[in-house]
Amino acid sequence: MKKYVLLVVLVAFSVRTAYANESKGFLEKVHSRTTLTSTIPDNGDQNPYAVVVAPVSSGKIQKGDVLVDNFNNAKNLQGTGTTIIDYNPATKKISLFAKIPDNLKKCPGGGVGLSTAMTILKSGWIIVGSTPSKDGTTGTKSEGCLIVLDANGNVAGTISGPNINDPWGNMAVIDNDTTATLFVSNAGFGVGAPDASSTNINKATVLRIELAIPAGKPPIVKSQTIIANGLSERADKDVFLIGPTGLALSNQSTLYVSDALNNRIIAIDKATTRQDSAGTGREITKDGLLDRPLAMTTTPNGNLLVTNGKNGQAVEVDPVTGKQVFAQWLDTDKAQTPPGNGDLFGITTNLSGDGLYYVEDDVNTLVSMQ
Repeated sequence: MKKYVLLVVLVAFSVRTAYANESKGFLEKVHSRTTLTSTIPDNGDQNPYAVVVAPVSSGKIQKGDVLVDNFNNAKNLQGTGTTIIDYNPATKKISLFAKIPDNLKKCPGGGVGLSTAMTILKSGWIIVGSTPSKDGTTGTKSEGCLIVLDANGNVAGTISGPNINDPWGNMAVIDNDTTATLFVSNAGFGVGAPDASSTNINKATVLRIELAIPAGKPPIVKSQTIIANGLSERADKDVFLIGPTGLALSNQSTLYVSDALNNRIIAIDKATTRQDSAGTGREITKDGLLDRPLAMTTTPNGNLLVTNGKNGQAVEVDPVTGKQVFAQWLDTDKAQTPPGNGDLFGITTNLSGDGLYYVEDDVNTLVSMQ
């Protein structure tokens, strides 16, 4: 009997030790949190959404600069923000990169409301999604578009059409200088004003856009392919839209998408080459540490990093096994229940790969962790 008890104790000890020594990936290495700047420009725009890091110096942008766009105007009306700010890590200063005319007629329905769909290409072009509203609600939203800006913040063109309806999620991009492939989710198909039942609509899509980039000229759309459809979306009076928000690519040409309303991450296989839709994709992981997964990026070790919309955590996921590796509190604001509820959105890693940037949209700040 004594030998049996000793064996159980030793086994239990070895399991605890193995778990304690197990690597938790990228997130366990970042602890130091620094609020870098307010994201509110002079015109008072609020609610920072997209966060992207410049891969090159071009025009007004320096390599490593962090661009952040705003979804709300000074009156805090959603879908009416028109500005992008530029934070320079070297000088620790912000400047206004772009203020897009809110009467932009090249977007269907007019209006501007800059969403999480933003990227900076190596050629210096910036592409940003617009999901506009006339009064801050989805009841007056239009289809929106993708807006093309030059490296000095000037509007150079738009991308719109029947495949684009409220570009919403952060873009995944393959950038080859003279060509680029964009992946963007659309969460506005069939969505009207929010109703009391907050009904889910299974019409959201993921669109692949192939671009040619002539020297010194704006990108040209060569093709558009819907590679996923039937994903869940709905109007929401507090956060405007809820739908597929985070997009990230793996080296194996698999696109991962955060399916917020179903609290899971899905995979779209052969995303770079497929000519048909994968439907609602292949489920990678669900529930667990996830709590309405929103923006997503890849970490230097190849894992996925996703923000939770219902608490102040980011979750690291192994995309191959689906294992939820680690969760880290990015916001521990005790005034909210749970802490950080509803204020995490855009997230990206820095150029050196040893930290990350994210926004807290309730207090309009850009934050770094290393």
